[in-house]
Amino acid sequence: MRMTRRQALGTGLMAAAGLAAPHAEAAVAARKPATGTGEIGPQLKLSCAAYSFRDYLPQGNKPGKMSLMDWLDLAAVWGLDGVELTSYYFTSEEPKAMYELKAKAFKLGLDVSATSVGNSFCVEPGDERAKQIDLVTRWVDHAVELGAPCIRVFAGGKPKDADRKRDFDRVVECLKPCCDRAASRGIFLALENHGYLTETAADVLQILEAVNHEWLGLNMDTGNFVSEPYKNMALAAPKALMIHAKADVRTEDGKGSEQSDFPRIARILREANFRGYISLEYEAKEDAATAVPKYLDQIRAAISS
Repeated sequence: MRMTRRQALGTGLMAAAGLAAPHAEAAVAARKPATGTGEIGPQLKLSCAAYSFRDYLPQGNKPGKMSLMDWLDLAAVWGLDGVELTSYYFTSEEPKAMYELKAKAFKLGLDVSATSVGNSFCVEPGDERAKQIDLVTRWVDHAVELGAPCIRVFAGGKPKDADRKRDFDRVVECLKPCCDRAASRGIFLALENHGYLTETAADVLQILEAVNHEWLGLNMDTGNFVSEPYKNMALAAPKALMIHAKADVRTEDGKGSEQSDFPRIARILREANFRGYISLEYEAKEDAATAVPKYLDQIRAAISS
């Protein structure tokens, strides 16, 4: 079960593993621990999205250099609290495959913090809409099999004949039955601020308000706000069920990007009394094998301070 130094060298991921450096405890002590008054403070835990290793994992006809089972070994070596098992990299949707991943994660001391799907709800009623809803509801069942309490979902890409009001209504119409299905299985859906219709905190919160479902919340992606990233994070954080932390955020004016200020992000989450997972979703240029462990250490330091 344990990945040895020799095995890590064999995968070519020795730098990623960071085997020589022990990691500090990832969970943060609550600022306001439970007392007789019933106050519960923030708790920030560290996860990583399998999407970060998309260049290494199998997808479709691409065999991949490693499997999700291998990636779990790396996650344990990195000292993570949990892992986000992105649906794109599953080579089977059979229950047996889900149970094997769940079992290995458990034996490695890792929570399955979430899974993620690549749906698009900005589609007109018909076969394609049914296909997109089926994708989400199918993964609700898989989330149960994996022991993942939450699924990251999208609103969807911008259609060629885009109409924001019409497309907003389409997203709401699709989310409602998906939320009902998720609720019936005890699974949360977390809508990500990701492009069209969700460019700002106000945009994504408007969708959450329109759907108005207790099993729907936000996957707050720190790198996807089109401008004023920290202001938008502060507005969105109270509705967040999970966090995607990016290496970079947009500049205040939205004209460029800059390195994420992880201590500032951690402060925003504490002020929102967030209790949950900050999941690194790495998209920068450096190879993930060397970059991911470095960014995990930066986030760990920020949430442990």
